[in-house]
Amino acid sequence: MLTKLSITLCLLALAIFALGWYLPMHKQIPVAGASSADWNPRSFWYSPWGRSGTHKGIDIFAKAGVPIVAATDGFIIHTGFNDMGGNNLLILGAKWRFYYYAHLQRIDSRAFQWVSAGQKIGTVGNTGNALGKPPHLHFTIRSLFPLIGQYDASKPQAWLKMYYLNPHEFLTGRAT
Repeated sequence: MLTKLSITLCLLALAIFALGWYLPMHKQIPVAGASSADWNPRSFWYSPWGRSGTHKGIDIFAKAGVPIVAATDGFIIHTGFNDMGGNNLLILGAKWRFYYYAHLQRIDSRAFQWVSAGQKIGTVGNTGNALGKPPHLHFTIRSLFPLIGQYDASKPQAWLKMYYLNPHEFLTGRAT
């Protein structure tokens, strides 16, 4: 038998799931002052690429300390440090997509915080495995669900690519 609490939790989960699909999609290049000239559009899914095998995002180059802003509205679900991404954070946005920001010099936001597109969340750096390389933001977009039309058996890690959106196409309006 369902209790009031279990019914409430089910309704809350359903509302959160629906909200993820219907949030408006405001897009912003995540490095202040950057344009598509500041990254290589062919670097997405480039292989071979270090320990990860394939580069699952784009690197947006800028001077160290330049503000990094949220690329879209969302909920910060993680901030932290790891040996590959250095200072990094993860935002859950519309359509249940995860926006990963890595190599930050500084994180200026916190987990469980709501952010709007264009809101400052950190600064450009070269932490993690980018140490000694030019400062940049590594930006990846991953979907909770497979993306239709993404499977290409000729590409490395093709099954995995179904869960990644090309950030270049997203930021330049070629993908929604």
